[in-house]
Amino acid sequence: MKFIVEDEVFAKLDNVCFGIVVARGINNQGQNGEIDKMLDASIKFIEEKFANAKVKEAREIAPYREAFQKLNINPNKFMSSIEAMATRIEKKKGFPKINPVVDLGNAVSLKYLVPLGAHDLDSATGDICVRFSNQGDRFIPFGQQEEELLEPGELIYSVGDKVKTRRWIWRQSEQGKVTEESKNVFFPIDGFKDHNYASVIAARDELAKLLQQFFGCQVTVGFVDKDNRSMSF
Repeated sequence: MKFIVEDEVFAKLDNVCFGIVVARGINNQGQNGEIDKMLDASIKFIEEKFANAKVKEAREIAPYREAFQKLNINPNKFMSSIEAMATRIEKKKGFPKINPVVDLGNAVSLKYLVPLGAHDLDSATGDICVRFSNQGDRFIPFGQQEEELLEPGELIYSVGDKVKTRRWIWRQSEQGKVTEESKNVFFPIDGFKDHNYASVIAARDELAKLLQQFFGCQVTVGFVDKDNRSMSF
């Protein structure tokens, strides 16, 4: 299996980069008090950081908003995942705990203010790609069953014609969501080499370390950019 970022993506977003963590052999059952504490600490960090500031104006969020504009995505209507999570906390709307793996990913994502996805690998039947959509690509919104058919030209994560995320890092699909039954998980961390490379790498390495610590699983890390456009795992 490979993670592949197609050439057209780098033509549009020259400095985009991806920190990758792949974890195999996870037991995601039950609760984990240490992960709960980590998520609570990350939520508190966001509350304090944005007590007197707006998330959408933060320097950490700016490159994602600029990239969305380059992709003809309105960042006010469709916020990147990290902006959406931080804004929810800023506006005191509460923040959910889902399951240990998802909560750990969210804790690291908020700590470093980078988008961090989580995809169940056992639902994937081919390579995971970041590419622009084709006519007829299919997406099932999170929590729903009915498919949406995409128009060409939207940046997506996909496996074949099944869309894993719409509008790049806006929203994940119902297909491939991480549940308590998930054992093998793919985590991409999206960033930019000229803006937040250090945060992407720090988040990747901390997530890998914590996955091994909490789950005793097999972990592989990688990095994809314009000079290295795919990764086998």
